[in-house]
Amino acid sequence: MAVLGIDIGGSGIKGAPVDLQTGALLGERFRVETPHPAKLDDVIDAVGEVITHFNWRGPVGIGFPGVIKQGVVWTAANLHKSWIGINAEMLIARRTGCGITLINDADAAGLAEMHFGAGRGRRELVLMVTIGTGIGTALFMNGQLVPNLELGHLTVRGKEAERRASDRARSEKELSWKAWSKRLNEVLLYMEQLLWPDLIIIGGGVSKNYAKFCEHLTLRTPVERAQLLNNAGIIGAALTQTDEAASADDSDDFDDD
Repeated sequence: MAVLGIDIGGSGIKGAPVDLQTGALLGERFRVETPHPAKLDDVIDAVGEVITHFNWRGPVGIGFPGVIKQGVVWTAANLHKSWIGINAEMLIARRTGCGITLINDADAAGLAEMHFGAGRGRRELVLMVTIGTGIGTALFMNGQLVPNLELGHLTVRGKEAERRASDRARSEKELSWKAWSKRLNEVLLYMEQLLWPDLIIIGGGVSKNYAKFCEHLTLRTPVERAQLLNNAGIIGAALTQTDEAASADDSDDFDDD
């Protein structure tokens, strides 16, 4: 079965069809810029552009940067406030004519890594941290997702964690990788002390530069780079159209290809 996965980010909206048995992208990823300001109608139009690009008529899973409960958006820190309180799942389905499932973007990335990547087969407490425009987090225990864990909004040194240590903060403040990694390390240490995870997986756009900052991390917890890199959000969003979306317990049933 193939599902179109779409990842809505603060800077870009990207998607591709996904093979749910292997996690492989079935076509070249297509990306459009996220509108600014990222108002409801404008972003839905951009999502529609991704769907139209693939001439897609089947199910679509979408990762969204905010808290999602039963399809309703409760927070939208890096998008416009017009999203808040809207049943975006229903609205996007009506506008596109496709069956839509909506999930927090970090939760989507975590699902992908637990099924096909660095978290595959892990039953301990696993924390996924996605770093890009913001900082997202996803938590798994025995393969089960604890949804909407928004630890990127914790306060560290009087400032929201993602405003100190996101990749956008690194770029805007023109920080070296070493200087930025100290900020990231401080945020991760705070998360470690709150949760005491057994594994931390670093994903998001910054993961492609993992080698530039990993040596400066001083956590007790083992840290690994996401294996699916910046495609994890697309793959995990597609997985929401399956019965396995709530957990990774059945991940061994998937092919190893």
